[in-house]
Amino acid sequence: MDIKLYLLEKIEACRKEMLELSRKKELTSDAVVSASTRLDYWLNEYDKA
Repeated sequence: MDIKLYLLEKIEACRKEMLELSRKKELTSDAVVSASTRLDYWLNEYDKA
């Protein structure tokens, strides 16, 4: 699998998770902040690839 495609799949999954969490919890909750941090990580990895 192409690395960019893999990273895009990770980004999309993380984005969906964060959106779902943000519908149920405060935006400043640990769960939402953690998901946002993971999304930032994957976006940065994509930029480096």
